[in-house]
Amino acid sequence: MTANFDSQFLNRLRLLSIVEGTSTLLLFGIAMPLKYLAGMPMAVKIVGSLHGLLFVCLAIAFLLAIWRVPISKKLAAAGLIAAVLPFGPFVFDRWLFELGNAE
Repeated sequence: MTANFDSQFLNRLRLLSIVEGTSTLLLFGIAMPLKYLAGMPMAVKIVGSLHGLLFVCLAIAFLLAIWRVPISKKLAAAGLIAAVLPFGPFVFDRWLFELGNAE
């Protein structure tokens, strides 16, 4: 492991990514059906706000990871793109896991 590699930050980034990905699934799979099928728009307001906050935190974490872990700018951009897609963070986690094991 190189002296500058921050595995603890990488592990926190992976956890945040999974939590953000879970919030996406909750938004699409539970909150939105509650809004449109059960007339409960508050579900989307609550879960959507939480999801938005988590996405912003994840974007900041990916930017910080460029210097802290470090990861490439290309990998950080791929992580942000994956965060936009349902199940994307779960698939992308493989690359972060491999990065941690490579060091």
